[in-house]
Amino acid sequence: MSKKIIKDELPENYEELKKAVNRTASWRARLDAVEELGRYNTSQVIDIMNTRLANDPVYKIQEEAYRILIDFGKDVQLPARKKFEIVKGANKVFLRVKKSLPKDHTFEEFATKLKRMRIDVYDAYEGERGLEWLENEWTNIVTNK
Repeated sequence: MSKKIIKDELPENYEELKKAVNRTASWRARLDAVEELGRYNTSQVIDIMNTRLANDPVYKIQEEAYRILIDFGKDVQLPARKKFEIVKGANKVFLRVKKSLPKDHTFEEFATKLKRMRIDVYDAYEGERGLEWLENEWTNIVTNK
């Protein structure tokens, strides 16, 4: 699918897209906003893409920002995918959530509480690694602690 790039203007819904691209509770909303903004080659959009490229915890979003910046003719490098903690201190968050639940809690209870306590952590790991990975982490915490 080829995107039409419109230069030197911002979309009418720029402010809404700017908010969505920074929404830590929804990697999907960030990705959609990045894709839509990627049609507008302006300095504001380039700044947003550079920020997503450097700082987004979900690699799919970093990759899309990278592709857009390359399409805009920018000389950028795709960062290496994080191998361990994608959100600093996440393992402590997982442990804190686990300890706050009854001993015989389920993964679903764990995931629900994690979403309530730290939607940013839940969303980043769900987007980057998937729920199966998160369930494996939960299993390791339950069996090792």
